[in-house]
Amino acid sequence: MELAWVIPIFGISAFFALALFRNYLPWQGKYIAVVAALLAFLGAWVVLLDLIDQGPALYHYPREWFSAGSIAVGWGIIIDPLTVVMLVLVTFISLVVQLYSLGYMRRHVGGTERDDPRIGWYFAAHSLFAASMLTLVLADNLLLLYVGWELVGLCSYLLIGFWYERTSASQAAKKAFITTRVGDVGLLIGIVLLVVEVGSFDIITILNSVTAAETDQSITTVSAFLIFFGAMGKSAQFPLHVWLPDAMEGPTPVSALIHAATMVTAGVFLVARLFPLFEAVESVQLAIAIVGIITALAGASMALVMTDLKRILAYSTMSHLGFMMLALGAGGYTAAVFHLLMHGVAKAMLFLTAGSIMHAMHDQTDITKMGGLRSRMPITSAAFLVGALSLAGIPPLNAFWSKDEIVLSVAENLNPIFLILLLIAIVISALYMFRVGWLVFGGDIKANNKDVREAPRVMSAPIAVLAILTLCTGFLALPLFDGYGGIGSFVYSAGHPHAFEFNFVWMGISVVLAFSGILLGYRLYVQDHTLLNTVSMKLEPLHRVLINRFYMDHLYEWLVKRIVNTSSELLGHFDRKIVNDLGVDTPGLVTVQLGHRLRRHVTGFFSDYGLGMIIGICALILFIRLSN
Repeated sequence: MELAWVIPIFGISAFFALALFRNYLPWQGKYIAVVAALLAFLGAWVVLLDLIDQGPALYHYPREWFSAGSIAVGWGIIIDPLTVVMLVLVTFISLVVQLYSLGYMRRHVGGTERDDPRIGWYFAAHSLFAASMLTLVLADNLLLLYVGWELVGLCSYLLIGFWYERTSASQAAKKAFITTRVGDVGLLIGIVLLVVEVGSFDIITILNSVTAAETDQSITTVSAFLIFFGAMGKSAQFPLHVWLPDAMEGPTPVSALIHAATMVTAGVFLVARLFPLFEAVESVQLAIAIVGIITALAGASMALVMTDLKRILAYSTMSHLGFMMLALGAGGYTAAVFHLLMHGVAKAMLFLTAGSIMHAMHDQTDITKMGGLRSRMPITSAAFLVGALSLAGIPPLNAFWSKDEIVLSVAENLNPIFLILLLIAIVISALYMFRVGWLVFGGDIKANNKDVREAPRVMSAPIAVLAILTLCTGFLALPLFDGYGGIGSFVYSAGHPHAFEFNFVWMGISVVLAFSGILLGYRLYVQDHTLLNTVSMKLEPLHRVLINRFYMDHLYEWLVKRIVNTSSELLGHFDRKIVNDLGVDTPGLVTVQLGHRLRRHVTGFFSDYGLGMIIGICALILFIRLSN
């Protein structure tokens, strides 16, 4: 386990090799990235097996980098069940997505299939993306964690804007970068406050100080709020979610990576890693729960009205990230980590199926122009069905188990209003997933889709693997497969008293609600279209709000125009008139004019200069006499 720090090195090495020498390598070195991802995945499995062998606990391997006074900065690593879960998830999804990209990044050009001209740079940025997330996960101190955090943001900018010649892609990349920077400022301030208070960057030292109540409570509270604010930006929590749907402008495999294993999961991981900090401040934990349930409902409701396939999946991710934050706010550490893992597998598969559909339909994403694709794309259709049913909460698929645990955590630890809203979100989740599945794969094939065919094996094989995992990974919850009582006990062993539990009452309620959402979708979209039209007319004001995404983009635009632009104009005026004109130009002008006048006295005659010197000496003597 001590050598786990090598795992990110594979991706970093692949990045530098491809960034510097891709033009000199066969196929622009894309297979170098795939091999690096494979080695990282194998390394993660070695760490997992080693942790199981030694016993799931927290292992710390500190290494000092440098020290400044009493504060030491290290580059050590932490190995615990949370770290291992994230290592396996990130490396596996990264490997699967890279294999899928080998087929996806080929395009029809002049009747033949060719790799994207910038495929080498794509795989380079992809490798750095995964390596940055792994650095964040392994870090034993807040400085190294923050470095990984910012690198994740940088890589997301590069990959979302990969097709930068498209205005929409470049704008989406800037939007994601700027929006997440808002949260990052809060995170940085929160880290600084904690480090100054505790006198160390070390995560374990900080958490021990907080747990032992050795820190000032007000500083702890403010730091916790600010750090959570940073997590809100990365994990697209309401109202810092606006970047997430626009991020779909990047290549679809990038979307799969962002939504399943990197970027958006970073915020949830951060809250889970610093969980004792948030447990120590009840007000912050309640705030996490409130933001989580708002995000879950907002994401699910917006997914219900969108027609762009990738944006629907993006809002679905937003909703499930809200589930995870809600679980953490309810104290359900195990439930949140478990759902992070289960959702990552299912959502990666759904995005890859969306990529296969776009690949077959020449980048078409409007679900109203699809239909009947199950006959043309049977593997993609079956995989999408598995993923949709999983996220809807249908047993025995993987997300059913983790979602049920979230329901139990909320029911036991929070006000009943949170539970009611969560159950409503579950119904909506099942409804929008059925809507997508039916409009894309159900009904008759449309005339303009007759030439659609299944994706090549290099793309369908990763989807099939993820579909199988979606079918069976949920059983990790059972104490049948290991000596730790299932994944709940495995994660629980790190010291967080939130082991996985089964409650058949709430399990039954959540299943009934999930099926209710599916049946409602069947009634609206298959059986009775007049009912759908009637409901749409009666709820037209709500539909307008949802289709405009709660007008959050409009609000931000208004704030930018009224506050940012106005402030910029005032500062610009101050810079031009005060700083530039008075502070720079005026002294310069005076100097120039003075020089023009003085040069008239530069005659070149020695007698004139001598007379000037005599006058100056006399004036100096007179000044000295008068001073005394």
